[in-house]
Amino acid sequence: MPNKLTNYQCPNCNGPLKYDPKLQKLKCDQCGSTFTIEQITAQFAEQNAEAVSVDDAAAQAGAAETLQWSAEEASHMRAYNCPSCGAQLITDDTTAATACPYCGNPTVIPSQFEGSYKPDWIIPFRKQKKDATDAIRQFYKGKPFLPKTFSEENHIEEIKGVYVPFWMYDGSAYANMQYHGTRMETYHQGDDIVTITSHYQVGRQGTINYQKVPADASSKMPNDLMDSIEPFDYNDIKPFSMSYLPGFLANRYDETYQQNENRADTRVKNTAIEKISETLIGYSSLIPQVQDVSIHPGLVHYAFLPVWLLSTKYHGKVYLFAMNGQTGKMVSDNLPLDFGKMILTFLILTLIIAVIAWFLVGMLL
Repeated sequence: MPNKLTNYQCPNCNGPLKYDPKLQKLKCDQCGSTFTIEQITAQFAEQNAEAVSVDDAAAQAGAAETLQWSAEEASHMRAYNCPSCGAQLITDDTTAATACPYCGNPTVIPSQFEGSYKPDWIIPFRKQKKDATDAIRQFYKGKPFLPKTFSEENHIEEIKGVYVPFWMYDGSAYANMQYHGTRMETYHQGDDIVTITSHYQVGRQGTINYQKVPADASSKMPNDLMDSIEPFDYNDIKPFSMSYLPGFLANRYDETYQQNENRADTRVKNTAIEKISETLIGYSSLIPQVQDVSIHPGLVHYAFLPVWLLSTKYHGKVYLFAMNGQTGKMVSDNLPLDFGKMILTFLILTLIIAVIAWFLVGMLL
């Protein structure tokens, strides 16, 4: 009987297959065999097609029965049986790739990629789990106000590689910019210093075309973190295949492209203003009078982008870190501060300034 899930197992020994960012291939945990994306896509094409055909109602009903929740509560949960060991997996209704907690087999839910839920593109992971742990140690360096116990003794509690859904926007922006500009000329006339200020009405108009402006499409992901780990290198972008997913987590989008359109438009408008402003040179001052940018939207694409998420708990508070799974850029939503260090640093700087001031006053007297 077909299963709603697909477990990616080695064609040679049935061991778990996982995508290896270093090799850019799928590798078997048991026998070490490696396979290309094309090989595994062909190998599991029939199994994925059968999984899509299975009715989702049973998974939803299974969640209600297993969790003893009401139908409304369970409507956003799913219960599946692992094809490898038979264990029950509980997920939410946006989970697209996970792993069995009992046998460890990577699991993909092909029905989550049907119709409009199928991404156009994917950027595969290039950074491994070890790269993420090394990057966070480097991230701690150069931050003198971090508590010592946080940076030296605190342990990362969870590290997971996630393919995050993103919308990518194409289009053009027409900008009409008007400024009041001044140029100042100063010269000596006898014992006087004469300053002449010339006033100008400065205008700039232009069209900027843009492609692949990203905005994450998951309500589970903090927008500020997802924005901060950019940019991604689009030279690495590939046509989407589920064969990139084994070994990583993935969630399909739960925010439509219309919901995120304003975020993308704001970025485009700010970029258009910045680029046109860069052409205004030779003025002593510029006061914006009109900054009108009109957006002309084009195509919208759906993509999976790689992110390592790391979390740790310190004094009862959870701190979240994100690393670009392609470039290795590390960011954090916040960090704890050692106020004792801050006060001590302030006192030392105050003392140094006071000594310098005392020395300078002494020289003048």
